[in-house]
Amino acid sequence: MMYINRTYFSNFKPASLTLMMLLFLSMVQAQTRDTIYLWTNTVPGENEAKHAPVQSDNTKGNVVRLTNVTNPALVVFKPEKQNDSGVGIIICPGGGYDILAIDKEGYEIAEWLNKLGYTAFVLQYRVPKKQKGALNDIQRAIRIIRSNSLKYNLNNEKIGVLGFSAGGSLCARASTMFTLDTYEKSDHIDTLSSRPNFAMLIYPAYLDKGKNRNITPELQITKETPPFFIFGTADDNYSNSTLVMTTALRDNKIPVELHLLPKGGHGYGKRSGNIAAETWPNLAKEWLKKR
Repeated sequence: MMYINRTYFSNFKPASLTLMMLLFLSMVQAQTRDTIYLWTNTVPGENEAKHAPVQSDNTKGNVVRLTNVTNPALVVFKPEKQNDSGVGIIICPGGGYDILAIDKEGYEIAEWLNKLGYTAFVLQYRVPKKQKGALNDIQRAIRIIRSNSLKYNLNNEKIGVLGFSAGGSLCARASTMFTLDTYEKSDHIDTLSSRPNFAMLIYPAYLDKGKNRNITPELQITKETPPFFIFGTADDNYSNSTLVMTTALRDNKIPVELHLLPKGGHGYGKRSGNIAAETWPNLAKEWLKKR
């Protein structure tokens, strides 16, 4: 389970303690939820022993950050009343592949999806600087949810991914690289497809690493690539990723819905006070109804 740093509140003034307590309670609640560890034995390509993720001392912006993830896991968020869509959603927090903004781009998003009746799974993928390991993790996570679809009352052909920033990059990679065997199969779960049935990218990053800021070469779009929902803002330093990904999907006749606001920046999650953060959830809600 997740480690809660005892000094978490020590640097905050009284005016911010109420918000900090709410964040702390959210973290504690997350600890009591079902946790699915992805790898029963050896973690592919991981040199460190399995241990609980480390919570960073950096809480800037009232964000809980995890790092040094060596035992990747899914934290399960089940709604009080499940809708009848059969849709399950894996959430990938961002953090530059260095940390995971686990509350703002993970648990808070899962709680919102629960209110809409969706079952959500927050992915604690490997960081820092473990992009290959992170791809192993999301592929394994999709397969695990697919194999447990009856348990969670899901349709195994309606498993989607939702990612923010680097988490958006990871979701794009999972949605375009699912034909690749990125790790050695270890059990029957690994015989299942790792293709997500849809992908939602919120202010994604690192998708324009090709020549002249074109699409990142590893992202191979084919007729099997699933439909996408993409949201970003023009003043985001990473906004070119939204444009090149949308263009590549459109050129390959893959259904894609793009929303680009003039302002909003980057890294806002769905917290109030930012026009982009207050806009994308309603758009995403409507798009999800079609899955």
